[in-house]
Amino acid sequence: MQREVDITQRWIGKEALDKRVMEAMKAVPRYEFVPDELRPYAYDNGPLAIGHGQTISQPYIVALMTDLLEPAPDDIILEVGTGSGYQVAVLSKLVKKVYTIEVIEELAQQAEARLWRLGYTNVEARVGDGYFGWPEQAPFDGIIVTAAAPSIPAPLIEQLKVGARLVLPLGVSFDQELMVIEKKENNEIDTRSIFRVSFVPLTGEHQEYSP
Repeated sequence: MQREVDITQRWIGKEALDKRVMEAMKAVPRYEFVPDELRPYAYDNGPLAIGHGQTISQPYIVALMTDLLEPAPDDIILEVGTGSGYQVAVLSKLVKKVYTIEVIEELAQQAEARLWRLGYTNVEARVGDGYFGWPEQAPFDGIIVTAAAPSIPAPLIEQLKVGARLVLPLGVSFDQELMVIEKKENNEIDTRSIFRVSFVPLTGEHQEYSP
């Protein structure tokens, strides 16, 4: 993990990831979140297929996106794209509560059962279109999206607290950037591009955000 940070530090702007994030990464058994036949590769630094055309992101990207979110112990976080539940599990070690949405019902049900079996009880999951967020639980102290949107989802910006961050891959296939978006007063936003990435596409309606 540190080797990846060394390689990318000119883009991420730091020489090491937050210690709390690294401890969370160590504490979550990644092999529990991949298909049985892929368990021998669970700790390789690469994405793995989890079915339904979806993947579990490589460990470094999970750690980096978590770090960029700057989670605090009392935060309430929204994750869009539950997948196997791995990113949620990491976040649950760092914050008060995580709400997570998955559009594929079978994946959502599997992830929820897995998270509860492993003792991640500060997580609430549901099936739905993550583009629209979870307005009943908003505003959030941070939002993380684990699939690439072609433009910034307006509902997610609306559901952020002022000063909070949205971390997501932005763009279309083969032309995506990992972005950090911070909400300012009067619904204005600051955006920062980290580096190029490759994620599965976000399913749902896509409307460009305009403050």
